[in-house]
Amino acid sequence: MASVFDKVAQFARSPKGQQALRQVSAKAQQMAKDPKTRARIDDARRRFSGGRGGTGTGGTTPPAV
Repeated sequence: MASVFDKVAQFARSPKGQQALRQVSAKAQQMAKDPKTRARIDDARRRFSGGRGGTGTGGTTPPAV
């Protein structure tokens, strides 16, 4: 019995799969050029970067009293 990966790979090699991959690639390139999408990506990158480059405020530990 073919695994899920084998079935996906077989589809990707088929003419219909190749067409689907071209469409997805074109859509991804179009979205990457959109300023709103770029801003959301930059915001997510900033949030997941571990707070590097920040002002040092907003940590998870409460301030000392």
